[in-house]
Amino acid sequence: MRRYLSAVVLLLVGGAVLRISLFSALYLRYVQPGLRPYLVVSGALLVLLGAAAGVRAAREVPDETPHGHGHPHADTAAPRLAWLIALPAAALLFFPPPALGSYSAEREQAQREAQGVGTFPALPAGDPVNLTIAQFSSRAVYDSGRSLKGRTVRFTGFVTGDDDDRWYVTRLLVSCCAADATTSKVQIRAADAPAKDTWVTVTGVWRPEGRLGSSTAWPPVLDAKTVRRVEQPTDPYEKR
Repeated sequence: MRRYLSAVVLLLVGGAVLRISLFSALYLRYVQPGLRPYLVVSGALLVLLGAAAGVRAAREVPDETPHGHGHPHADTAAPRLAWLIALPAAALLFFPPPALGSYSAEREQAQREAQGVGTFPALPAGDPVNLTIAQFSSRAVYDSGRSLKGRTVRFTGFVTGDDDDRWYVTRLLVSCCAADATTSKVQIRAADAPAKDTWVTVTGVWRPEGRLGSSTAWPPVLDAKTVRRVEQPTDPYEKR
């Protein structure tokens, strides 16, 4: 059965890649939408290679040379242990890991340095104005024009917390894939915290704190008017 091992692993990995990229939107937990075609092609190639390896293994003539009698147990155990290699690929196929959440967000230090204080474009008319958490954070920390002042804003993210019982609405930002994710978050006040990793849409008003452009202004603070629980978006990451 060892002849089929490489074929099985290729088929499982290829099938897992096709499952998350071609037959669902799970690939968005790992990479940007624009990389989907590359995942589909890669998955298809792995499946084809696996099928070709399986056909070749089936055509091979088994080695019927009698084995020596010195290590019979090792000879039978090796093929069985070799199949353990296929278990991670099978796990990826049937149990894809979840999107990054509060654990990933909380590993990043809440320290920011000034990255160019300046004015931002005017916000659209009408309240509440829909922003990403990254957009809100940038304006709150770096906008010398204080475009958020007096405006009601709305954004969506998942719940994180810290050791001082503060809670935040958080999103992870990606440039290419989940491996380069960084954190953007807003501290929420005037509302009770939902359970960690719960997805919520929050509406509220910015509360200025700290010196503009300094680490004391981050994370920005929002006085919540409403906190509504929502389903996790199909694409859980914000894009740079």
